[in-house]
Amino acid sequence: MNLQECYEKFGGDYDGVMGRLRREQLVRKLLYKFLDDKNFELFEASMQRQEYDEALRAVHTLKGVCQNLSFGQLYESSSRITLALKEKDYGAAAELAPQLAADYGRVMQAIAEYQSSVEE
Repeated sequence: MNLQECYEKFGGDYDGVMGRLRREQLVRKLLYKFLDDKNFELFEASMQRQEYDEALRAVHTLKGVCQNLSFGQLYESSSRITLALKEKDYGAAAELAPQLAADYGRVMQAIAEYQSSVEE
């Protein structure tokens, strides 16, 4: 799998990220760092504890990373939850969480597959 195929697999914008960051080596490095990012887990834990300010910080940070790396679908789902939490609509945020989890899982799986194909 090449980098473009990885982006296609999770609904990202390969041309957008390459236009911004210019080098596949840099994009690859940032993708691998994303595998260790804890904001999604922090969001989920904060939502469970009903610590909505912390959940907002985590999902807002995740949204920013997704925007910088052109993670289209994950950016959209994190944006919707960020807005819901900013508006203190915690029920809507909770309803949107499964879509965020699905989008996040797709990104993580595609990056892991890409990483293993590059390292072979």
